[in-house]
Amino acid sequence: MKKDFLLSVIVPVYNEEGGIGSLMERLLPVVEQYKYEVIFVDDGSKDGTVADIKVYTEKNKHIKLISFVRNFSHQTALTCGYLHAQGDAVVSIDADLQDPPELIHEMILKWQEGYKVIYARRSARHESLFKTATADMFYRLINFLSDTEIPHNVGDFRLIDRDVVEMLNKLPEHARFLRGLVAWGGFSSAYVSFERKERVNGETHYPFKKMMGFALNGIVSFSSKPLRFATHVGFLCAVLGFVGIVYAISRRLFLPHEYWVTGWTTIFVSIMFFGGMQLIAIGIIGEYISRIYTELQNRPQFLVKEKVNI
Repeated sequence: MKKDFLLSVIVPVYNEEGGIGSLMERLLPVVEQYKYEVIFVDDGSKDGTVADIKVYTEKNKHIKLISFVRNFSHQTALTCGYLHAQGDAVVSIDADLQDPPELIHEMILKWQEGYKVIYARRSARHESLFKTATADMFYRLINFLSDTEIPHNVGDFRLIDRDVVEMLNKLPEHARFLRGLVAWGGFSSAYVSFERKERVNGETHYPFKKMMGFALNGIVSFSSKPLRFATHVGFLCAVLGFVGIVYAISRRLFLPHEYWVTGWTTIFVSIMFFGGMQLIAIGIIGEYISRIYTELQNRPQFLVKEKVNI
């Protein structure tokens, strides 16, 4: 294995107090075999995460810290890490040790074979049935809707080449779904498999609400099919409405008086159906408009409070 390259490891963190030591015990023996830098990006932690990281930054100049003013998002923290990473190969990994740092060796071997993107694919997940099932549904749905195929059962634990980093850094969009953007580039890719373990410390920072927001961002960022769906539903409702008008006029003209009165069931079902379809269509369109609004504002993706060893 050639070792005359710089390895960058990006670790986004948020409220990981007590877990940094466990991570470093396993990560440092891996990266110290190469020329390396470890970049922690603190996403506005409210506990002692930053203090835990500074214990290591004071002893080792290869360990770096970028701290945000407030919480922005996991994807934003990764974006910041890519902007500051100097490595020829750049690995992103979470701090909870669900993704094994030891797999980095195998990823580097694949990278040196010439692949630009090496995904860590989860062969098994020791997580709740709900989380496993919803993750599977998400990947199936987004690949059904998206024009860009996004690898199934992979997360943000991956190695990417310098060329891929430069591509990501040049993209102007703010609402980022990095799993999709990496796949969108079309670079040659390979996989290494692992079993995803349970979280070692603390609790997940992706509750159901955040998972839904993350999934929605991915779908809106990589597919216009929901807009076409809204259009098709609109046409369907219009056709049904036209048929209903013809039916009502026909009853009025050709049936006796006692058949004129329309029952409340018909009115109720019609209002609920058409009203529901309209709200769904408006909601879908609103999601896309909100993305346009965010891009037009052109605000900074993050605000940095502190940098250490950078």
